[in-house]
Amino acid sequence: MNRELDAAGITEPALRASYTRCRDLNAAHGRTYFLATRLLPPGQRPAIHALYGLARYADEIVDDLCDTRPWPQRLAELDTLAQQLREGLARSRSDHPVLAAPVHTAVRYQIDPQHFADFMISMRMDRPVDEGGVAGYRTFDELGRYVHGSAAVIGLQVLPVLGTVVPRERAEPHAAALGVAFQITNFLRDVGEDLDRGRVYLPADELASFGVDRELLRWCRSTGRSDPRVRRALAYLVARTRAIYRRAAPGIPMLAPVSRDCVATAFRLYGGILDEIETAGYHVLARRVAVPSHRRLAVALPGLSRALLVRAMR
Repeated sequence: MNRELDAAGITEPALRASYTRCRDLNAAHGRTYFLATRLLPPGQRPAIHALYGLARYADEIVDDLCDTRPWPQRLAELDTLAQQLREGLARSRSDHPVLAAPVHTAVRYQIDPQHFADFMISMRMDRPVDEGGVAGYRTFDELGRYVHGSAAVIGLQVLPVLGTVVPRERAEPHAAALGVAFQITNFLRDVGEDLDRGRVYLPADELASFGVDRELLRWCRSTGRSDPRVRRALAYLVARTRAIYRRAAPGIPMLAPVSRDCVATAFRLYGGILDEIETAGYHVLARRVAVPSHRRLAVALPGLSRALLVRAMR
C-alpha cells in the first residue's frame, strides 16, 4: 500500500492511514472489486479503494448481521456519517478516519457531491422488514430508485478516476449501468443471505409472475430445497441482468487505456457469477455461489498482462 500511496502523491500520515483503512475494507468485503483494482496503475488504486471503502463502511452500518443494535441506533450512526461526509465535502477535508480518503478523492477528481448524497439516501432506505422496513421492492422501477444510489452512482464516482477518451457525459450512462449490473448480480447471488437480514431486493411483481413470494423463498432457505417456480424466476432475472451488462459494455472502450483492463476484468468476473448461478441450477437460496479461484485467475492474468503492456507504452 505504501508504494501505491507514494505513486498517488499522498504524503500526510493521517490521510495515508485513511486510504489504508479503505483499502482494507475493500479487500475484506469486495474480493472481486479488489482483484480487478490490482490491474490499475498503482497511483490510481488508492482513489478506487477510498470510494469503495466508503461504500463498504456505510453498508456495514445498515447490513451487519453481527450488529444487534436496533435500527434507530444504526440509522442515527448512518445519519451522523452522512452529515460528516457533507461537511467534509463542503470544506474539502475530513478528519474522520474513514471519510478523509474519499473526501480527498472527491476533491482531487472533482466528483459531483450529489453522487455521495444519493448514495447515503439509498443506504437510509435499506431498512430491514423486522425493523419496520418495506417488504421489498414491488417493481423493477422501485428497485431502480434504490440501486441508483447504491450502485449507479458508484460507477459515476469512479469514472473521473478511471478517465475517459470521450467526453465524460458520453460514458456516464454505461458506467451507471455497470454499477447496477454488479449490484443486481449481488442480489441474485446473495438472495438467501439477504433473507436472513430481513431483506428481499428482487422485484415482487416479477417474482409473483412465476408464483414466487417471500414465504416460498423463506421455505427454500430454511429447508435447503429448491422449487421450480423459484428457478424459473431466477433464470428470468439472470437474463434481465445480462441485458444490463450489454448496455454497460460499450462504455469500456470509452475508458482511458490504462483503466480498461481493470473494468473489463470486473465485468467478466461478475458475469461469471451469473454463470455460476446457472451452473448451480439456480439453487442459490441455501448456499452462496462463487467463481472458483482458478477461473478468477484465468480471467485476471491476461488482463494484468495487457495492463502492464499499456503502462509500458505510456
